[in-house]
Amino acid sequence: MTTKSTAVRPSIPSQGLGHSMKPRQLTMMGLGSAIGAGLFLGSGAGIHAAGPAVLISYLVAGTLIIVVMWALGEMAAANPNSGAFSVYAEKAMGKTAGSTVGWLWWLQLVVVIAAEALGAAGLLFSVWPVIPVWALALVFMVAFTAINLAGVRNFGEFEFWFAILKVAAIVAFLVIGAALLFGWLPGVASPGLGNLTGNFAPSGWSGIAAALFVVIFAFGGTEIVSVAAAETQNPAHSVGKAIRTVVWRILVFYIGSVFVIAAVLPSDSEGLKSPFAGVLNLAGIPGAGTAITLVAVVALLSALNANLYGASRMVFSLSERGEAPAFLSRLRGAQVPMAAVGVSVAFGFIATVLELLFPDHVLPALLNLVGSTCLVVWGTALVSQFILRRRADREGTELPLRMKGFPFLTVFGLALLALIFVVGFSNAESAGQLIGTFLLIACIAVACRIGAKVKSARGA
Repeated sequence: MTTKSTAVRPSIPSQGLGHSMKPRQLTMMGLGSAIGAGLFLGSGAGIHAAGPAVLISYLVAGTLIIVVMWALGEMAAANPNSGAFSVYAEKAMGKTAGSTVGWLWWLQLVVVIAAEALGAAGLLFSVWPVIPVWALALVFMVAFTAINLAGVRNFGEFEFWFAILKVAAIVAFLVIGAALLFGWLPGVASPGLGNLTGNFAPSGWSGIAAALFVVIFAFGGTEIVSVAAAETQNPAHSVGKAIRTVVWRILVFYIGSVFVIAAVLPSDSEGLKSPFAGVLNLAGIPGAGTAITLVAVVALLSALNANLYGASRMVFSLSERGEAPAFLSRLRGAQVPMAAVGVSVAFGFIATVLELLFPDHVLPALLNLVGSTCLVVWGTALVSQFILRRRADREGTELPLRMKGFPFLTVFGLALLALIFVVGFSNAESAGQLIGTFLLIACIAVACRIGAKVKSARGA
């Protein structure tokens, strides 16, 4: 993407939200929301489903997210808004499309918040089996609700240091993993690349298709950068820098980490339940497995923190546009939508009760629930960018940030997305996810349409 120095900087919408988030915080928030349960837990599930061929799933999903982030960056720089792609879909395709994708993304994050709280609690319990999982998850939900009510400046700084810790841990993991594979660790035999070359795709294309939706979940949340742009002082500069940085770092961290795990641990290894710890335990580094597990806890909590922020801002924007109850757009304290935060964490608290009643069954169900919703959100973003960019070019509107390779890259992203849907329908499990997602979208769209008609009738 390129920044045009002659472009007029767009005015920041007067939403009442603060604009004190710094570029470094925005960048780390993008990393924080994406490097969470999907990497530290989902990578093991992906390898178990597809074997080392899960790398194909990561490359496909990674290519798609690059295109989507470039498209979102162009739109966010031109129109920084806490509703982000929901607002862009409304401008491109109408109010029903905008409100539907906004509510879909909010529901997705609400589920992810609960999954990350339970995932972090489960990992912590594995090294400190004192407090039960449901109780730890409850503590996490209370703590991060409080953090999100403290104001965006404090939230952004907290998220920055959270993300720094897990990025450093992943870099250390990659270094240790490389040393293990090259046989540089004293007294530890290298596993070599036999796991990669011996049985690359044990489950064939169906396994790759099943893993793809686990991987999509892993990359989900990266789009939060476009939501947070509304609370930065210079969106055009901040968003462009954040997207460039987030995209390549995520690809290095994800592809690098999964390569190491797939090379070291067979697809039927028990170590895949906590893959990072499994690799480090095999490396024979005392305490490393426990240490990385604790870092994984931090990573999950960081993602929870960022996703709670994103969910609250999305429902706040929906409320501002008259597509959600009015009380959700009221600001309190440090320009924080307290009610929006409250409704966004409610399901997380419910999930802790469900974990108490049905131990070890809630997290797997949550992880399977949201994979394909990311695809719909990304597809809507690409369609919106295509329409809005064509409109801007036709009208001669200057854009502060322009996506390179338009319209080829946008069309390529949509074609890749269509291919993923085709592959998804070839697998029974992922086909069920897709059908469920489409039914959910239809229900949301109908509800939004009915709500708009009721509001119009009352106004008349």
